Amino acid sequence: MSVVLIGTGDYDIPPLDVVRTLFGGGTVAQDFIVNELRLPRVLVGLLVGAALGLAGAVFQSLTRNPLGSPDVIGFGQGSAAGALTVIVLLDGGTTAVSVGAVVGGLFTGLAVYVLAWRRGIHGYRLVLVGIGASSMLFAVNGYLLTKAKMLDAARALTWVTGSLNGRDWDQVWPLLVSCAVLMPVAFWYGRPLRMMEMGDDSAHALGVPVERTRFVLMLTAVLLTASAAAAAGPLAFISLVAPQIARRLTRAPGPNLLPSALMGAVLLITADWAAQRAFGADQLPVGVLTGVLGGVYLLWLLATERRAGRI
Repeated sequence: MSVVLIGTGDYDIPPLDVVRTLFGGGTVAQDFIVNELRLPRVLVGLLVGAALGLAGAVFQSLTRNPLGSPDVIGFGQGSAAGALTVIVLLDGGTTAVSVGAVVGGLFTGLAVYVLAWRRGIHGYRLVLVGIGASSMLFAVNGYLLTKAKMLDAARALTWVTGSLNGRDWDQVWPLLVSCAVLMPVAFWYGRPLRMMEMGDDSAHALGVPVERTRFVLMLTAVLLTASAAAAAGPLAFISLVAPQIARRLTRAPGPNLLPSALMGAVLLITADWAAQRAFGADQLPVGVLTGVLGGVYLLWLLATERRAGRI
């Protein structure tokens, strides 16, 4: 799929020519299109999808709730608020916007954690506090857009929608470093996380430092979400859908961290390919497509959970 996506665009390149170009055998034009324009976009899509899929798996396991994903409980909106603050109030550049997104997501995560704390963190309480925070931040973001100048508003709206258009190596390297640091931390805590799915008391009896493990995993997942948002905007529903599809495909118990990361990467680049090809000359930002499809999935999930008597 990645090779097909690299070859997709106004100037189509056959898959064999894409592979040849990646190994240094293409023409000068193909080398520029593949290595400078399209390869960074695909790499950002893969890394963002993997980061969101992994973050979603961590939060859904911690909350023991299929709705406990970063985009539902407000961390994407927090990153958007940080980025919009930089764009609208500080007139910052690309790097400043990325830093603002990370800071906004991290601050939102810490605020939700503190507000949800009551002699520990309960999954449903975390989800409810996060949904409330998301609603408040959505209103703040709307207010910031009304205060922006015309050019700043257009720039901010493009970022908030979520898109892989125009991504280059300046977005690849910081995101790659973040994933290289944060993903091993999440995988390292995979076994304690699986024990925590049985309940805090059971995990504590098995020797898991429950609160420390929960805090480290939440911090890791929040940073993964914020780093992904800094690179591509707050893409909706990847972190909600990817872990659940991965769990259904593997039919394995536990958090399924690696399958969720892989599924997130596959979902995002597939959605990006569809956004480029399914609507003719009018390419959609990939965030629009993931939002529509994710919204349909969320409605189906809510109906399923209601029929099962869990909500």
